[in-house]
Amino acid sequence: MLDAAGWEALRLSLLVGVVATALALPLAIWVAWLLARGTFWGKSMLNALVHLPLVLPPVVTGYLLLIAFGRTGPIGRFLEQTFGLVLAFRWTGAVLAAMVMGFPLMVRAIRLAIEAVDPRTEDAARTLGAPGWSVFATITLPLILPGILAGGVMGFAKAIGEFGATITFVANIPGETQTLPSAIYALLQVPGGERAAVVLVFWACALALGAVVVSEWLARRVARRIASA
Repeated sequence: MLDAAGWEALRLSLLVGVVATALALPLAIWVAWLLARGTFWGKSMLNALVHLPLVLPPVVTGYLLLIAFGRTGPIGRFLEQTFGLVLAFRWTGAVLAAMVMGFPLMVRAIRLAIEAVDPRTEDAARTLGAPGWSVFATITLPLILPGILAGGVMGFAKAIGEFGATITFVANIPGETQTLPSAIYALLQVPGGERAAVVLVFWACALALGAVVVSEWLARRVARRIASA
């Protein structure tokens, strides 16, 4: 059974995962569409920047976030002075770290789904007078919905399991920034903490597996609905 600290870490992990996924998903859809359908200068650079967190050590990503979004960083100072929003060493910073680390996975899944849609279908709708936003909302979006679900689940699972960037940017503060991975790490540093760590590992695995199962179920339902439409 989980103790009070374990439940708090589980609650915070779920909160971070849900908020990070909800905030990152609309931007991921837009960026994926730009990379799949757009033709513009700097497209290769945008693609490289999107995927940069996948190849950088997570600690480096967390340090860069600390420099930029810390209370003395240019963006962090602006957010605090303008909106009263503090990210460093707060759970909101854990959300930002989870968003950055999961964003490439979300974009990749959605981009592959968009590229699988025949552009001639979209072109046919445009020739009939449908505006671009209507084509995307009524044709492209329903067809790529399974990819969006897959990307969302990948982002959520990454947020649940993110450790390196999170602990560098927001530390490991119980009740404030201590998510499941951070709690497991802390328990493994304490003699006799292995048993409690195993319980948290079980919950982390259960969350990840549950997310994948739900994603597969939703994707199949959506695919069947599209096929029967």
